[in-house]
Amino acid sequence: TFPEGSMMGYYDELKQQAREAGMTSDILANTVAFSDTVVAVILKWSKGDNYAQTRSAEKYTVRDEDGRWVPTPPMYAQAVEPKWNQIRCLTLDSCSQFMPSRPPVFDINNKNSVYFKSLTEVKHMGDSLTDEQKHIADFWDDNPFKLNVSGHVMFATKKFSPAGHWMNIVGIAAKEAKADFMTTVAAYAETSIALFDAFISCWDEKYRTNYIRPETAINKYLGEEWRPYIQTPPFPSYTSGHATTSAAAAEVMTSWFGDKLSFVDTSSLEFGVESRRIVSFRDAAREAAMSRLYGGIHYRFDNEEGTKSGARLGEFVVQRLKLKKQNLTATK
Repeated sequence: TFPEGSMMGYYDELKQQAREAGMTSDILANTVAFSDTVVAVILKWSKGDNYAQTRSAEKYTVRDEDGRWVPTPPMYAQAVEPKWNQIRCLTLDSCSQFMPSRPPVFDINNKNSVYFKSLTEVKHMGDSLTDEQKHIADFWDDNPFKLNVSGHVMFATKKFSPAGHWMNIVGIAAKEAKADFMTTVAAYAETSIALFDAFISCWDEKYRTNYIRPETAINKYLGEEWRPYIQTPPFPSYTSGHATTSAAAAEVMTSWFGDKLSFVDTSSLEFGVESRRIVSFRDAAREAAMSRLYGGIHYRFDNEEGTKSGARLGEFVVQRLKLKKQNLTATK
């Protein structure tokens, strides 16, 4: 989510701030030692999360069947993390606990089918985007590894991930709300937990249905040269990871800061994308979901069902963790 260099720089900055605030060397050393002990416990616990085992798992087998996901341009990359549902969740009882409804049956021959109408919506939307819709698609793109192609030259542009974007929003919101230290830390922690479990839950569904991306179907049936406004990521379509994780994060953040906190999200400025005003976390999550339709990489039903599952998951995380404000206040 955050580059190692920037985190270590922030760590050094915090220690310097502590010294300037008058913290003695002994207290600072004891504080660092305590944090190292906590880190050691967490690292030991994390070794049982099944991550190492998934590194040696068999690669995803691509099958060129009607309605099934296959790699997309320009990278035609292998499927990303097909075994992610084997990662241990932090709060969920099962990665399929918030399984969405079944997606529409792939039917390209019936022009009245839900699938065909959804597919043509993606194409027509992509062919007639407004400047506002393009801005929304760019703002929520959050592609951590975009491949740029110019003739025979290919190079990657690295940005932050969807999770990184939402974690940055936590910081902006906490400052806007003038939240105290304990509330801010708890909001960060709970949001990150919701994002973590939401990704596992969503990836469980993605590789259950292995649903075809709009770009693949449009190129095969409606227009060979058509390309989405933003780059299609290398994994199945249903459901939208952005919609799922955004909705989960929004529920957690609403529980901490309310549903009326309005602020400007400057997260994408360093990537050359203008800021957007957030009027509520849930509204931002809905916009993030719609950005995938504008971008041409998801069907509307990917976004809508992902939003439903993510919201339910976020509500569950809040209830399961029960990080109440009054409890935090009592620890000051």
